[in-house]
Amino acid sequence: MIEVVEMTKRYGPLRAVDSITFTIPKGRITGFLGPNGAGKSTTMRVITGFTPASEGIVRVADFDVASHPLEVKRRIGYLPEHVPLYEEMTVSGFLGFVAGVKQIPRNERREEIGRVIERCGLTAMARRIIGNLSKGYRQRVGLAQALLGNPPVLILDEPTVGLDPRQIAEVRAMIKALGGEHTVLLSTHILPEVVMVCDSVIIIHRGRLVYDGAVPDVQSGSGSLEELFMRAVAADVSDRGERATAEEEIEP
Repeated sequence: MIEVVEMTKRYGPLRAVDSITFTIPKGRITGFLGPNGAGKSTTMRVITGFTPASEGIVRVADFDVASHPLEVKRRIGYLPEHVPLYEEMTVSGFLGFVAGVKQIPRNERREEIGRVIERCGLTAMARRIIGNLSKGYRQRVGLAQALLGNPPVLILDEPTVGLDPRQIAEVRAMIKALGGEHTVLLSTHILPEVVMVCDSVIIIHRGRLVYDGAVPDVQSGSGSLEELFMRAVAADVSDRGERATAEEEIEP
């Protein structure tokens, strides 16, 4: 469902993503891990068509992102880390606006909005002003807008950041329930979240792919995910090369 082949993204002399390749099959929830600045957000922006790749091929649902960007966008629901919500609108009003942007047929919008409101536990909040909602409910609204139109692929960037423990458990349960019906790429810094929610895990470091495997394999064969993560990101500390030189030139 998501196919990335030798994808590189450059910003001037900096290689933010360096020739990575991975595939995510239909219905799988995949955790996307890496330290700050590893290239996770850049990779997700390329997959969603927000920014073009410098080299390589990216496909979503068999559509090439470079040549068929609108077809790709129709098949992706995206929840960024900082959800762009119109705080003066009601929950149902905002979802109606997003449904229009997504070109959901007018005669189907009411039913579709009701479906995502129920699925995300927003029934009691449907007429509430978004600006008056808690952080947890705002995240639910963000997830609801991503689910509008029932896209086969979901890209979720730090969906539980800033939530309290109860809200985190609720959002994790919602994401877990999406597996099978949707293909999910979940970016997070919370390693236990990956173990609890995901089927597989991808780790990138300094723009390079350093691990791609199943979560059960991590737990049974390689020790804990934390141990694997630390080994993976430490493996090329001494092999900084051209990319690190570019970073040092750019950073103040």
